[in-house]
Amino acid sequence: MIDRYTRPAMGAIWSPANKFEIWKEIEVLACEAQAQLGAIGITKEEAALIRERAAFEVERIDELEATLNHDVIAFLTNMSEHIGEPSKWVHYGMTSSDLGDTALCYQMTQAMDIVLDDVRRLGRICQRRALEFKDTLCVGRTHGIHAEPMVFGMKFGAWAWALKRAEQRLIATRKFSAAWGAISGAVGSYSNIDPFVESYVCEKLGLTPDPLSTQVIARDRHAHVLAVLAVVAATAESIATEIRALQKSDTLEAEEPFTAGQKGSSAMPHKRNPITAERVCGLARVIKANAQVGFDNVALWHERDISHSSAERVVLADSFIALDYILGKLEWILDGLVVYPESMLANLDRTRGLIYSSRVLLALVDTGMSREDAYDVVQRASMKCWEDIQLAEPGPRFRDYLEVEEDFPLTFAQLEEIFDPRAFLARSGVLFERLERLEF
Repeated sequence: MIDRYTRPAMGAIWSPANKFEIWKEIEVLACEAQAQLGAIGITKEEAALIRERAAFEVERIDELEATLNHDVIAFLTNMSEHIGEPSKWVHYGMTSSDLGDTALCYQMTQAMDIVLDDVRRLGRICQRRALEFKDTLCVGRTHGIHAEPMVFGMKFGAWAWALKRAEQRLIATRKFSAAWGAISGAVGSYSNIDPFVESYVCEKLGLTPDPLSTQVIARDRHAHVLAVLAVVAATAESIATEIRALQKSDTLEAEEPFTAGQKGSSAMPHKRNPITAERVCGLARVIKANAQVGFDNVALWHERDISHSSAERVVLADSFIALDYILGKLEWILDGLVVYPESMLANLDRTRGLIYSSRVLLALVDTGMSREDAYDVVQRASMKCWEDIQLAEPGPRFRDYLEVEEDFPLTFAQLEEIFDPRAFLARSGVLFERLERLEF
């Protein structure tokens, strides 16, 4: 991922230095396990010497790889230059995938811990702001068309629950798809290495030994990780898309922060564009597309090939880095979201009372009218009002058209009660009671 969209902590996880540091630790742990096992000639003193001397230089590894054309051998060669004679025990009985796959899984757990923290912070922001706006009236929209009154806090509340689901998916995926290790030799048969070494290394790294690796850890696990990252990205995109829709000039119920000194357009000085929310949506597309690469990486030839390797070096790092970035941007947007309750009230009345049609329908049914007849009465009045609204001029309201319907049975007092936006929300308190109990 380019530096523009890389935050330092996540970027560091996917740096060559961190990868090689994990490789070093795996190799040292394997030597310590071999010494403890006593099945080969390495002594505990040699294992201690290997830990003391083990080191690498990224530049030297790159230099060696240019000739060797093999990154693991380049790394091991560089390590041997520091360790000296005991280096003969390093990588004993292991194959490249033992090192690379176990390290990659460990990197995924490191990265998932950061994403989990991101999701939890964002969830707490949504929970707090949901309660902040639990009494702020706005209009609900279905198909982009005004539906019924609601409160703005419900939007934040829905996002909080979506992020809770994201947290649960990430926790499960970290355990069941990311946190695995394998040190089982050339085709996974432990031909030249005792399973104890695998267990020892995995325990020290907080990983679970793969019960049957075929030299590689099966890529359905990696595909699952990428798929879950894509789902979290889709949630972020959904939130950002709603912010963009609410910021439209003809809606303007909320907008992302516009900072001091910021400029919105090179040509139009008045512009305050939702550029950060748009950036969230754009990068979410990258993360979702990367999931397809994960699916394609599952099918390998026989016990292994490396067709997956080049692709996942790109998509895993990029997906984690981009997701961390957009979650951080959403945190900034939602924590500082500018909200316009007056615009919400104006929009609530924009259709001249049509949003109360469902309550009128039910009230007419309560008088004994059939639902079909009641629907016809309400729709007839609604369509007349709708046509007037399109003239964009002051005119009769929905209620006016109802009252001139022949033999209309509802009284003035009943209509007053029906045309009260709060009447829709008598039971909405339960939504916020549930939110108050939500924990991140």
